[in-house]
Amino acid sequence: MADALKIGIAGLGTVGASLVRVLQTRADMLAVACGRPIVATAVSARDRSRDRGIDVSGAQWFDDAVEMARHADIELFVELMGGSGDPAYSSVKAALSRGLHVVTANKALLAKSGVELAVLAEEKGVILNFEAAVAGGIPVIKALRESLTGNTVSRVYGIMNGTCNYILTRMEKEKLSFETCLKEAQRLGYAEADPAFDIEGNDTAHKLSILTTLAFGTQIAADDIYLEGITNISLEDIEAAADLGYRIKLLGVAQKTASGIEQRVHPTMVPQDSVIAQVDGVTNAVAIESDILGELLMVGPGAGGNATASAVLGDIADIAKSRPGAQLVPSLGRPARQLDVYKRGEIQSHEGGYFIRLTVQDKTGVFASIATRMAENQISLESIMQRPKSHNDKAERQTVILVTHATTEHSVRQAVAAIETEGYLIGKPQVIRIERPVAN
Repeated sequence: MADALKIGIAGLGTVGASLVRVLQTRADMLAVACGRPIVATAVSARDRSRDRGIDVSGAQWFDDAVEMARHADIELFVELMGGSGDPAYSSVKAALSRGLHVVTANKALLAKSGVELAVLAEEKGVILNFEAAVAGGIPVIKALRESLTGNTVSRVYGIMNGTCNYILTRMEKEKLSFETCLKEAQRLGYAEADPAFDIEGNDTAHKLSILTTLAFGTQIAADDIYLEGITNISLEDIEAAADLGYRIKLLGVAQKTASGIEQRVHPTMVPQDSVIAQVDGVTNAVAIESDILGELLMVGPGAGGNATASAVLGDIADIAKSRPGAQLVPSLGRPARQLDVYKRGEIQSHEGGYFIRLTVQDKTGVFASIATRMAENQISLESIMQRPKSHNDKAERQTVILVTHATTEHSVRQAVAAIETEGYLIGKPQVIRIERPVAN
């Protein structure tokens, strides 16, 4: 059997501790599967005294992750600290510069500096793996980078944030408000004390930007994504969607168009009978549409210590199995210097149409005015209806639901803006895209 693969682990939080535990409890199994033992010979974390439920006494401790990357007796540096800046960035860069392989679960780091780090890895002839950075335990990175070689991908989309999916699921199934579900998510540890990064869509956007690069061969463009979170989704929207045969999910969508690449993150209505509509709680799902395979839909745990550690371990195992001199798979699917410059596509007609909810004054002529404003913007309506009033509704207000046929975002926003000038609108209008996934 070959010599042990010596690894250094930076970050001993939930994922890092889970990884150490698996490496220790399944050491013999891993050695047989990989053809060599895998041993954590160095670790780094902020607090030496913290009880993590693991034994790291046999590993060299570094208070500074960058120092570990520069000086530890290791072949592979595992970064599990998180964050787009230091110490994650400097430690990963130091490890690659030294000629160490790197495994990271850090989507924020990759979204900001992924191309730069991939170039450095290729120059040094080492591997940069990051399966755990997107969708936790779902092997979507390997699928795009290796398994779908030869396919032309047309669209990638999915549920990539467990916090948002948990909140939307609880709202629908238990008829709870957004605020109530968010507090429960925080209590259970699914949401941070400051949940903005998740619920405003930023986490999904980082993951989507990485998938876009792998799917379409463009440079990472995390700052060029249409972004809309779930904070404005009300129980009324959830119930109206159900009445129409839909469920609301926060989706990240990237697709290739004639004019470029379209990337967007926003709440979306999907048919209740579609597979992706059945993905509940903290589970993630990613769909890939391609010309040869058709549609591939992968569903699984999107977060948590064990799920993420499993993906990290898979990356480590790939490196353990690699042999010196073998051709390395480019980190981003193609050589980083050959990635195309990202070009944002022009606004396309949205084939699924739009759901529009308006709260209006209950008076004569409102329906006719709404229909007129839609027609003026060349929007064809599939349906227009009044929501039944509940006992809490005030007599002088009425909820109007519109479902459009395929149209553009610009047309919808123009029509809604015109309606807002009419004087009968109460509160802010709600606009949600409708997606019709291939997989049903």
